Amino acid sequence: MNVLILVVDDEPDVTDLFRQQFRRELRAERFAMGFAHSAAEALDRINGSNDPSLILMLSDINMPGMTGLELLPRVRAARPDVPVIMITAYGDAETREKVIAAGAVGLITKPIDFPVLKAEIDRRLSALSGAE
Repeated sequence: MNVLILVVDDEPDVTDLFRQQFRRELRAERFAMGFAHSAAEALDRINGSNDPSLILMLSDINMPGMTGLELLPRVRAARPDVPVIMITAYGDAETREKVIAAGAVGLITKPIDFPVLKAEIDRRLSALSGAE
């Protein structure tokens, strides 16, 4: 299966963390992960191609420059077919309402519960397999 998950976070250690947590899935080529270290870089990647393999975007909310909440409507406009899950250290009800109202399909709080995230990715991959 040739599918891509884009992770957007300004923290450089996030790339290594995700590669470590998903090493088995990446090695087995269940999916690929791309990384953008700013909202602007993510927009460049999304606007630069209409890549059908992009199945999910995970974005931090608090980033310098354009925040994840500012990025979200732009992604939804450019790629309405790509679900977005926001990541934040502040998982309060108000933040959850904001991200859902802005078009995200979910909110994950830091520290990330990787088994929960893996289950979410598995659901999306299963849905794709069933659609083929």
